[in-house]
Formats: sequence, C-alpha cells, structure tokens
Amino acid sequence: MGGKWLELLTAVAPRTKRAALLFGAANTAMTSGGSLSQIFDAATSAFPGISFVRAPVEDAADLENVIAAQGSISDTGLVVSPEPLTSINYLRIIALAAQHRLPAIYPYRFFVVAGGLISYGIDLFALYRQAGAYVDRILRGAMPADLPVQLPTKFELVINLKTAKALGVEIPPSLLARADEVIE
Repeated sequence: MGGKWLELLTAVAPRTKRAALLFGAANTAMTSGGSLSQIFDAATSAFPGISFVRAPVEDAADLENVIAAQGSISDTGLVVSPEPLTSINYLRIIALAAQHRLPAIYPYRFFVVAGGLISYGIDLFALYRQAGAYVDRILRGAMPADLPVQLPTKFELVINLKTAKALGVEIPPSLLARADEVIE
C-alpha cells in the first residue's frame, strides 16, 4: 500500500522531494518493522528521488508539533497511516495539514469528505458488509475456525478538488478519471 500512496501523492504534488509517514508511536505494527519496513522499501525502490521519513506521534497533543515540523520543510508531503490514533484525530490532522500547506494522502474516504486532499484505501462499508455475511454464517451454525480469512476486495480513490485548489495543487486529468469519487 505504501508504494501506491507515494505514487498518488507524487501525482498530485509532483514537487514532493520528501514524504513523511504520520503514525502513532505506540503502534507496534508500524514500529516493529513489518508495515513500516514495507513502506520504506516501496519508497526507496520505486521513488529514488524522494526521501522518506518517519513522523511518529506520541499522542493527540503531539500532532501539532509533528505536523508543523513537517510543514516547515519545503516540498514535503504527508502520508497518514491507517490506525486508531489518526482516525480518531482525523479532523485535527486535516486542519493542521491545510494550515501548514502539506499535500497529504489519507487511508480512508472519510478524511477526504471532511476536507482532506486525497485518499486511497479499503472501502470500509464493503468491509462491514463482508463482516455481516460472516456473522450470518456463524449464527446459522458455521464454526468460526472453519471460515476462511478474507482480505478487503474493494479499494477506493477519493479526491477533494476544493482542497486541491486551496493548496494550489493541480490534479492530473488521468488521476481524476481513475477516481471513484471526486468531491467538488
């Protein structure tokens, strides 16, 4: 997913020379090496001209300092990780990214509906529907251990043109054509 986020971020902000991954410092899935290493590997191999930096956030109070620090460095873009800390504080993150004029890519549609620039991630509603089908099967007698693990099957690209205009970012027509939803 990291490579796709960088591809989209550089498509909307081609001057990006530095990408900062915003994530909760307590998120062991990100800090233990797994997810974070994959994102860094994708960044260095597919985008050799971009430096990729970590922007860990201790708690909600730390958001302003971390995002302001990233915004003070020119040609920086923000990649917001999909996790509880960022999802709970999504309005604050969006406002701070706008205040510091950081082009940012978010993991879920609701970030963009609330004013974020662009998102690419799983369709949460499709995932919930998929979970409902599993609950139905369990209530009808299926053993949970016998049910196969299912991965998300639907991903969505959402772009907010109003935010793009406010940031002075021009969205390429090819990207607009690929978008599942364009918010004007």
